[in-house]
Amino acid sequence: MFIDSHCHINFPELAARMPEVLAKMAENQVTHALCVSVDLPDFPQVLALAEQYPHIFASVGVHPDYEDTPEPTVEQLVELARHPKIVAIGETGLDYYRLEGDLEWQRERFRTHIRASRESRKPLIIHTRAASEDTIRLMQEEGAGPEAGGVGGVMHCFTESLAVAEAAMAQGFYISFSGIVTFKSAKDLQAVAQAVPLERMLIETDSPYLAPVPFRGRVNEPGYVAHVAEYIATLKGVSLRDVAAQTSENFFNLFQHARS
Repeated sequence: MFIDSHCHINFPELAARMPEVLAKMAENQVTHALCVSVDLPDFPQVLALAEQYPHIFASVGVHPDYEDTPEPTVEQLVELARHPKIVAIGETGLDYYRLEGDLEWQRERFRTHIRASRESRKPLIIHTRAASEDTIRLMQEEGAGPEAGGVGGVMHCFTESLAVAEAAMAQGFYISFSGIVTFKSAKDLQAVAQAVPLERMLIETDSPYLAPVPFRGRVNEPGYVAHVAEYIATLKGVSLRDVAAQTSENFFNLFQHARS
């Protein structure tokens, strides 16, 4: 079985054809998916999907790219995370690629999410782009990892260096690979995937974006996560069965509220 650890099936490209999306998951032996929140106004849609389908889980959080959106508080995130189908806080983090200027608000938002994770005891889903140094620093300062009293989490849709992956894993975080790892141009990322132990790895689609080869350029969906697993199996020289079993075990080890 495969698990899509990060998708946005509430987005219009997928929500409009939900029966087809779920059927494709079943066809490709994708048994569970985590639908990830990006802002509070759309959070009810994310939660509704998780409530409707037993094999869909949800998170609560505000993406760092969303500038003009209600700012969450620690108390608000913790309260929303009490719902049994909410298994994570995020996605959160830092993104210096798309936005310019004074981004202190982004860093403060990230700190809010880390504090909510510590209080709710639900792991973080972290997005980082062109901001890895500050991302790792704030994780350390706020005690995001288990050794610092946090609960850890995952660096989602990872595209950074091996050094960044190692710094995150040192704090107890998992590294998640998306369809990007299958792209011919992603040689550096493929080297990172070879080096990251399977025991610290998750797989995802980040759908509706970043469809893996052979579907690159199309709308992505959770069923395609099997192709990410297939590529990683070949890359690491292990069986597809091993990749499927280990990444699924990793998912439930991290998102422990998904077990119940």
